[in-house]
Amino acid sequence: MTTATSLIATLPGHFYTDPEVFRREQERIFESLWYCAVRSADLDRPGAFRTVQAGRESVLITRTRTGELRAFLNVCRHRGARLCTESAGEVRRNLQCPYHAWTYGLDGTLVAAPNLQKMPDIDRTEYGLVKVALREWLGYAWICLADEPPSFEDTVIGDVVERLGDTVTIERYETEGLTLGRRISYDVAANWKLIVENFMECYHCATIHPELTDVLPEFADGLAAQYYVGHGAEFSEEAQGFTVDGSAGFGRLPGITDAQDRRYFAVTIRPQVFVNLVPDHVIVHRMFPLAADRTVVECDWLYAPGVVASGADLDKSVELFHRVNTQDFDACERTQPAMTSRAYRKGGVLVPAEHHIGAFHDWVTEMLGKEAVQRNP
Repeated sequence: MTTATSLIATLPGHFYTDPEVFRREQERIFESLWYCAVRSADLDRPGAFRTVQAGRESVLITRTRTGELRAFLNVCRHRGARLCTESAGEVRRNLQCPYHAWTYGLDGTLVAAPNLQKMPDIDRTEYGLVKVALREWLGYAWICLADEPPSFEDTVIGDVVERLGDTVTIERYETEGLTLGRRISYDVAANWKLIVENFMECYHCATIHPELTDVLPEFADGLAAQYYVGHGAEFSEEAQGFTVDGSAGFGRLPGITDAQDRRYFAVTIRPQVFVNLVPDHVIVHRMFPLAADRTVVECDWLYAPGVVASGADLDKSVELFHRVNTQDFDACERTQPAMTSRAYRKGGVLVPAEHHIGAFHDWVTEMLGKEAVQRNP
């Protein structure tokens, strides 16, 4: 068979289904790189906590008495019980294991345990909770499970610079000062890479996104916003705002420039974050891969504080990207079953407009190593 030179090969099907490939992704990607865990404002007072799944680990994030965020492995140092079983909550002063009552301060230090005074040789710091690296940026807490985390600037911020050409563009939206207007969680029966690939391209937009292409007509031509460095898709002349019916949204965020007005910018931050920038709000997706064929996606719509405080109706604003999400995730779920087909044993193909997905595939295989590439159940 003659190979078309305009087409680029994709990853083979087993990359989306093989439990061993997924295990290596957990180890070498989700447990090794910076991982966007929670919105900082979700932990709005001392004693607030959240738990998130990062790779194979449950991670506990707390707000200390002095106002800092701290992250730990959610494991009691005594006998390994899960310390916090709820996804979110608040404690008055300390975190206590429900099994044997070992008790930890919000900074992770062991502060109490039955008969602890009779064991004076126990170092309360050494037997405190295992710390996880944490960095705040864009109003979110990013964690890294690696013993020696990679450079945040080279990885997370580097992805933004590669897409937008600089960091100033995204910083003008001042996302750390925005308020959560809506949050929707999607449980998607598809591999996380299918979701990333879908977000990175717009070859499908004319087919499944009628509302989006009405607002962003250039997407109907199949060229995604991420195809060009620094490019933002321009709103149609008829669209007053980034809403499901093109009606007016809210006032432009104060920090953005005229060049950013009436434009949509999309950014993929590897391995599990999508950022969508429009003049009056920001949409952030965080993916939580739970299995080779299951990914939970948590999507936040962020607005100027005054918009949310006023009780403004956000429905038309939220509905546009909620429909896009639903359409995209349905497409990913339709694709997932075919990953086991012998028709996809060697993978599929990418058209030239999807060349940046090929770069994503190269990155995945580099992270996983030769063993995963050669493995083909």
